[in-house]
Amino acid sequence: MTSSPALPRRLAYIDATAGVAGDMLLAALVDAGADLAGVQRVLDALVPGSVRVTRTVVDRGGQRALKVDVEVLVEDPPHRTWASIRDMLERARGDEAVPGRTIDLALAVFGRLADAEGATHGVPADEVHFHEVGALDSLADVIGACEAWRQLGITEGAASVIAVGSGRIRAAHGDIPVPVPAVARLAVGWPTVAGEILPPRGHAHPHSHDHGDAHTHDHPHGHEHTPHEHPGPVPGSDAELPAHMQGGPHEHGGRRVPGGVAPGIGELATPTGVALVRGLAATAGPQPAMTLAALGVGAGTKDTPGRPNVVRVLLGETAADAHATPTAAVQLEANVDDLDPRLWPGTVDALLDAGALDAWTTPIVMKRGRPATTLHVLARAEDREAIADLVMDRTGTLGVRSHHVERIIRRRAFTEVMVEGQRIAVKVAHAPDGAVVRREPEFRDVAAAASALGVSEREMLGRARAAAEALRG
Repeated sequence: MTSSPALPRRLAYIDATAGVAGDMLLAALVDAGADLAGVQRVLDALVPGSVRVTRTVVDRGGQRALKVDVEVLVEDPPHRTWASIRDMLERARGDEAVPGRTIDLALAVFGRLADAEGATHGVPADEVHFHEVGALDSLADVIGACEAWRQLGITEGAASVIAVGSGRIRAAHGDIPVPVPAVARLAVGWPTVAGEILPPRGHAHPHSHDHGDAHTHDHPHGHEHTPHEHPGPVPGSDAELPAHMQGGPHEHGGRRVPGGVAPGIGELATPTGVALVRGLAATAGPQPAMTLAALGVGAGTKDTPGRPNVVRVLLGETAADAHATPTAAVQLEANVDDLDPRLWPGTVDALLDAGALDAWTTPIVMKRGRPATTLHVLARAEDREAIADLVMDRTGTLGVRSHHVERIIRRRAFTEVMVEGQRIAVKVAHAPDGAVVRREPEFRDVAAAASALGVSEREMLGRARAAAEALRG
């Protein structure tokens, strides 16, 4: 038995090419359609009377964006450890005001932060005493972004390369490099760039980079760049580079910086922002193919002329059909000898509805001659655990085998035909050269149409196939 046309999956693509911070990502998700009042209710349930989130439409580099601010309502909020944050979230399970998925997402993000901070300071993650992550505004950013992600019904996340910045900043532990140590550890395995492309040296360039920089580092994206002048001289030496990029004497943070101090553009990505990207997005790279449904633009605190200080979230749907999946998959199997046979059809349907690529059963004979059934499920690698859990829940089996398989598949798509007022999906298979090699009506739709019209399924299937063949014309 094969699956019916797969339901679209909701994909979120995070554009962090200008950097990322927790409040910026939260704002982008709210701008894309998440309910900020719903976010506030979750925060009130977890840290009652402690924070208030508000929204404002702002301009960043000539672009409209949404700014979300977190107002701390208590004086001297406690610094929390990873263990205390985890306990707070786990205790909220079962509370109707705090969705379980939001808790799971927040635990994943905070866990990444704890691992990064622990590795930076050489202590176990549970012993990390967060100076920033445990602060209420950062708690609001992480939990708020996770709740907004859940509200939007996002099933898959992807993100761009992350602009992390460059140079050095002042922090609680003194003068540190950018990307800061926690960001550097969180970014392991993810593509990053400094965030500013220098002009090539020794050949023509259409314009100069005449920046008048006034840097501050109290918040990411704190640097100020004046717009480029056009036209300009062809850069041929360091003298043509921005002062802060030359490494010589230059103005920085309102003071004269001597030569030899590391140049840079400051901090563009915060640990909270990068942890959210890593916790919510599974893949890095260009925007995947999808049908765009909404766009959210979240603003940072600073307004950088000529360079919008924003994070974007592109929200859309992508069909999870076989032609859109990799040829590699996971096959799950379980031998079951005590399930009422009448439950098998519902079990297979539940697996397909949960996203399995295929599901079928095989009759077998087990030890001592007992008749039994092997359940086979083909699934995407990222769905392996969820599908295995569903197999055990539905069949009562205590274990599931799995192994990787390679598929040789034909590209396929779906279309529809109308037969006597009944809508029937048709699977269309294509050869490598694009030629249509088969059109087959989906039997679930055929059965529903037969019931609605009061005819046999055999008769309805013949009518549907005739309608599908007529598409050739």
